[in-house]
Amino acid sequence: MWCHRRTRAVLLRLSCLLALAVSVMPALPCRAAQEPDFTRQEDVIYGRKDGTALTLDVFAPKDESNGAGIVLVVSGGFFSSHEAINPGFVQPFLDRGYTVFAVVHGSQPRYTVPEIVEDMNRAVRFIRHHAADYGIDPDRIGVTGASAGGHLSLMLGTDGDQGDPDARDPVDRESSQVQAVACFFPPTDFLNFGGSGQEKLHARDHQKPFRPAFDYYERDEETNLLEPITDEDRLREITADISPVTHVSPDDPPTLIIHGDRDELVPLQQSEVMVEAMEGAGVEAKLVVKEGAGHGWPTITEDLETFADWFDEHLAAPEGERQ
Repeated sequence: MWCHRRTRAVLLRLSCLLALAVSVMPALPCRAAQEPDFTRQEDVIYGRKDGTALTLDVFAPKDESNGAGIVLVVSGGFFSSHEAINPGFVQPFLDRGYTVFAVVHGSQPRYTVPEIVEDMNRAVRFIRHHAADYGIDPDRIGVTGASAGGHLSLMLGTDGDQGDPDARDPVDRESSQVQAVACFFPPTDFLNFGGSGQEKLHARDHQKPFRPAFDYYERDEETNLLEPITDEDRLREITADISPVTHVSPDDPPTLIIHGDRDELVPLQQSEVMVEAMEGAGVEAKLVVKEGAGHGWPTITEDLETFADWFDEHLAAPEGERQ
């Protein structure tokens, strides 16, 4: 009975997080009577962890493709679910000819942010490895998301790597770097969250729904049990590593961020310091501030056209290679 009550409580919390993930991105008006102008391939397995499949959905325009791909990070509060994939968020990119990969990552409360970042890197490697199968250029991949999805987009932009040339799995030999980023209200600096020195090292430093994503454990060599990490220096090291601002370098891709100036969940300061760091490194970066907007706003889908413009500018093929 106790286990049954506990299971129901966990499912209730996850339902709340799913509602948050979906509500961040309201759907566009339905094109109910029309035949879909895209194809959708669901639950493509891009990797496995702990015996569980990691999946993505592939949306491809039926008409002419522009040969570029967009990775949509399906994440709200670091909770991810296939049910949270919002076709309304995909459509503006399809209309421009992009193939969109809606990626579902390993979700909290089971997995923490460092593990989730690994999933997103794996997803990009998989997409690049199969680029020819999906009709896209492996050197023209952008990424987008909101809130936690924005954070993960920036982690790919600033900390994607070349892959392991000695990896047994050929997918892991591929690069996880992306060529353009456009995202909404992302956390970027957990060591200075809202101001200098305002650290979020411990799970308890975060709001209750999000704490499991920051609840770090390591295996004890003597007992072979997972033990909570409590050492402040180790926690600070992990926190820096999951903060995109600490990874900024001159070779980062062009990045656009849109953020509301009344966001009470993720301070506008997070986007300001990110863009400032990128500009200081010589990276093309732009911050659009939505006056009076909080963590999401009713007309947010209209800003997807701005993202599409950004991707059009930075993912366009050289003139001689355009389809």
